[in-house]
Amino acid sequence: MNNYQIYIDTDEPNENAADFIKLDVSRTFPQLGIFQEGGPYHNTLEGILGAYVIYRPDIGYVQGMSFLAAMLLLNLDAVDSFICFCNLLNRQCQLAFFRIEQKMMTMYYSVYEEYFKENLPKLFNVFAKQNLSPDLYLVDWLYTLYSKSLPLDVACRVWDVYLRDGEEFLVKTALGILKMYEDILLEMDFIHLAQFLTKLPEDIDAEKLFHSISAIRMTVNKKSFSFVLQQHIDSLSNR
Repeated sequence: MNNYQIYIDTDEPNENAADFIKLDVSRTFPQLGIFQEGGPYHNTLEGILGAYVIYRPDIGYVQGMSFLAAMLLLNLDAVDSFICFCNLLNRQCQLAFFRIEQKMMTMYYSVYEEYFKENLPKLFNVFAKQNLSPDLYLVDWLYTLYSKSLPLDVACRVWDVYLRDGEEFLVKTALGILKMYEDILLEMDFIHLAQFLTKLPEDIDAEKLFHSISAIRMTVNKKSFSFVLQQHIDSLSNR
């Protein structure tokens, strides 16, 4: 019997986790109406998230997980969704963020900022002057792999490439979003920047976004993303 079935057949393993799960499930893709109470996928989504709490009690439930599991349920059955969900959260970047490993999170922010400065120097300087750090907006994008921040159809396309190319594409997507809106972001103050980036426009055009993403260069001083990332990881290990 797998963990998904165990969760369905037994009492809730953690009262606090169960409360958070119920709250988050009710707010997951509300426009679809299929994950809310009474919807066809409500119990299934709760079950997958509850099963994960049993499977990985060291991580438990973290806000944002419901969007990841829901994205998988839109494409797979419950058991396959649970398996993919576990594998997805076991990736290096997701594991660092969902475990809230501050050193690793800071390391990813540093890698991101290298590519930010390389690709969008004017906007990078504006963000620096406004003291707008990546943790104010990037964290939400990474937690949900853009499934909460972007329109669903656009997020699905981002996931397709991410599952093929890995976390490099998460950085590339973030910079693609900034590039697409660079002209208006350059004119904003801190408050408006934060508001805009934490609630992106609902009418984002997929073609325009992917055109912006394709213009992002993922090399710094002729070094690939994987090389730069490994440099930062090695530096972190040597501290």
